[in-house]
Amino acid sequence: MISEKVVSNLSRSSWIRAMFEEGAKLAQKYGADKVYDFSLGNPYAEPPVEVIESLKKHVLSDEKGLHRYMNNAGFSDVREKIAKSLQNRSGIELTQQNVIMTVGAAGGLNVVLKSILNAGEEVIVFAPYFVEYSFYADNHGGKTVIVPPDVSTFEPDIKAFEDAVTPKTKAIIINNPNNPTGVIYREEKLKAIAQIIERKEKEYNTNIFVISDEPYGEIVYDQAKIPSIFSIFRNGIIVNSFSKSLGLAGERIGYIAVSSKIENVDILINALTFCNRTLGFVNAPGLFQKVVGDALEAKVDTEEYKKRRDFLYNHLTRLGFECVKPQGAFYLFPKAFMEDDIEFIKRALKYNLLLVPGTGFGCPGYFRISYCVKFDMIENSIDAFAKLAAEFK
Repeated sequence: MISEKVVSNLSRSSWIRAMFEEGAKLAQKYGADKVYDFSLGNPYAEPPVEVIESLKKHVLSDEKGLHRYMNNAGFSDVREKIAKSLQNRSGIELTQQNVIMTVGAAGGLNVVLKSILNAGEEVIVFAPYFVEYSFYADNHGGKTVIVPPDVSTFEPDIKAFEDAVTPKTKAIIINNPNNPTGVIYREEKLKAIAQIIERKEKEYNTNIFVISDEPYGEIVYDQAKIPSIFSIFRNGIIVNSFSKSLGLAGERIGYIAVSSKIENVDILINALTFCNRTLGFVNAPGLFQKVVGDALEAKVDTEEYKKRRDFLYNHLTRLGFECVKPQGAFYLFPKAFMEDDIEFIKRALKYNLLLVPGTGFGCPGYFRISYCVKFDMIENSIDAFAKLAAEFK
């Protein structure tokens, strides 16, 4: 009656949502204040004042055409602002033609993969990774190839990456800072990846795109710097959203930006614009294109996230959890006290702790904590984490 593939994929669908729904049941049973839900990466921070002021300005103004159809790539003035911002960071010359406004980063990734993939071509992802990447590649006939990490740093294993590249490799997805670890891939690591790509492209006479998924790009700590994809990779494509940086997750507003160094870049841009339309997105929401264009230099208060990171990291490591300290995003990815991370998060439910197993990110034996939640919930959860840890001592 319905798609067999979709029915099959339901069993592999997001653990994040599954645990979020379990949390709702526990809250009904015990009360919301007795449940510690770290499952969903849903930004708690309200948008900065620049967003609110821009929204007021455009809603109350008498400007004409704001709510009409536009170029499928989006408003030219907004795209130009984004292009100049990226040019200043990367040193690569960009114009509005290099930018396509999209319905969030998820929409943008689907547009990119639809534009570049032929049936059976491969998309490399670095574990741990956002599980939806596999579904996005499958949407457009692609096959996902998973590269394991160096678990001492949770950066890509370079030798494993080199072995994974084949004549069918069409793209690599990088998530920097990473969900679920919060790790930022270092410039030297990305340059090593770029050297392998260049060598493999010559060997196989192919072009390999590097797609950088960057929704957490403005949430970084301790003066950490995120290397510019455009300055490292010739075939670089950035997909971004303002869900986390401006606290606009519900507005689904983002963009694709493509490097000017890509061969036949005009054909790629036309393909992206065409797929933006024919996948049904048509164009990004007009009002919020204008809003993010006005607020490009603003961002949510990252010190509030840093406060949560430090509090949780310090307490969990004191309790015996092993964890790489995040440099960005708003997640911790500790090692479970047992190999079976699914069983481990089931045991955590006894203490009303809602966690997400690392298996859901292609990295079993670990679990994700999303700390974009109220600070008092984090404080109240420490006793529950202590009881969970005590089970294994």
